[in-house]
Amino acid sequence: MINISDRDVIIWLNSLNIGNRNIEKLMYHLDSLKDLWTLSVDEIYRFKDIKAKVLEKIIVYRDEDYLKKLFDSLHKKSIRTVTIFDENYPECLRYIYDKPLVLHMKGEITGEDSIALAVVGSRETTSYGKWATEYFVKELVKLDVTIVSGLALGIDGIAHQTALEHGGRTIAVLGNGLDVVYPKKNRELYRLIPENGALITEYGLTVQPTAYNFPLRNRIISGLSLGVIIIEAKERSGSLITAEHALEQGKEVFALPGNINSIFSKGTNKLIKEGAKIIMDIEDILEEIYQLKGRRKKGIEEENLSQLSDLEVLVVESMKEGPIHSDMIALRTGLDISTVNSILTILEIKGIIKEIAGRVFSL
Repeated sequence: MINISDRDVIIWLNSLNIGNRNIEKLMYHLDSLKDLWTLSVDEIYRFKDIKAKVLEKIIVYRDEDYLKKLFDSLHKKSIRTVTIFDENYPECLRYIYDKPLVLHMKGEITGEDSIALAVVGSRETTSYGKWATEYFVKELVKLDVTIVSGLALGIDGIAHQTALEHGGRTIAVLGNGLDVVYPKKNRELYRLIPENGALITEYGLTVQPTAYNFPLRNRIISGLSLGVIIIEAKERSGSLITAEHALEQGKEVFALPGNINSIFSKGTNKLIKEGAKIIMDIEDILEEIYQLKGRRKKGIEEENLSQLSDLEVLVVESMKEGPIHSDMIALRTGLDISTVNSILTILEIKGIIKEIAGRVFSL
């Protein structure tokens, strides 16, 4: 008989896709999880509160070769595993409802990540949602806030990408095994995130991204965060499930207001109506998260505006409310359109603004 620990057994059970609640039932019945490897078949079948097919899986895979191959695979794929028995298990997850008993990760969760906010939203995005995500993430990264999201297309991917582009840390919580890259379009993020954060999942190797997995993983996104920022969401959206988990966990929920005619803002506007904190600038977040008080750093106006000409400052000031068309800038500033276009080109070169759609610019 190999030398086996409770930690080994809980990783083994996780690899069999045996859920947290069944594992907790086993922990209740047994003095030690490793006893599973010495109990007779009859003794295992006496656990009447666990379905027979789950018990049968335990019996069939109670195999030393399987266990060795499992740990060899995790090692070869550079996957680190943290369990509820480990001291480095994220403290913020220990006390949430249905906490994950096993977490697989690429990269590392560090002490820096104790100050984290989740940024989530619709898989389909508008230019407004993209702009808002980039604005809030960039400002949070300036404050050394770790950005947590779900690596989905749309807002999630933009949040991770923006954090990395501005030198921040980011954690992606997956709804599948770490050896499954999903979605394929985010393959490059999958590669980059472990260098400045972590990819984490409670799902074992080869587990595919099924619809059932994603609502469950959202409790981990909110659990790792001090609050959740919902950028854009339809009326029925997974992002709203993340908001529900956050509320259950006693976390702050922030929502970006949007056009009442936009399907991508129906969910966020509803959250605001029901009491979520409306966010119109970074200060709306800072005043609710006490851990961020005193962390405010110089913004774009303090860092860069002193280096600009008077006309360049005038144009920048006209853009502070959000994305704006060049014609509207001309109207607000009183400058002719040719002068505005010339200044916009200079500001783009300096990295102060960017064009996000046809002649629509944002800071």
